[in-house]
Amino acid sequence: MVGRTRLGELERVIMDQLWTLDSPATVRQVHEALSDSRDVAYTTVMTVLDRLARKGSVEQIRDGRAYRYRPAVSRDELTAELMHQALDTVDGSDRMAALLRFVGSASADDADAIRAALAELENGRPEQSPGRAESDRTDGTAGSPP
Repeated sequence: MVGRTRLGELERVIMDQLWTLDSPATVRQVHEALSDSRDVAYTTVMTVLDRLARKGSVEQIRDGRAYRYRPAVSRDELTAELMHQALDTVDGSDRMAALLRFVGSASADDADAIRAALAELENGRPEQSPGRAESDRTDGTAGSPP
């Protein structure tokens, strides 16, 4: 697990935009996509993408004098990592209490997903969220195990 930190609100919005694209995007492409829904400066998008690259959340790909950016991890991988980071702040009974509170506050659908995920792990099947399409993979290895 790479040492990424929590994402700020604009970082999450930019990651969401990158996850929706089919190929690595330039700062301009990300900025234009975000401009439809928010007032954000081009230089702000560039700074945030650079910060995400330093955190290891996105990959910078040299394209002439510019860079293109793509997610370094899938949504589910980043979400799982953030959940682990939150749990790493508590020990022992506090950790159990946090897990019980989380599971206890889960919706019926989320509780079903948790049960299904635990069953998959117990049966030794590869980790993959239910309903995740192979095309959701960001590393170009659709159809092969992570």
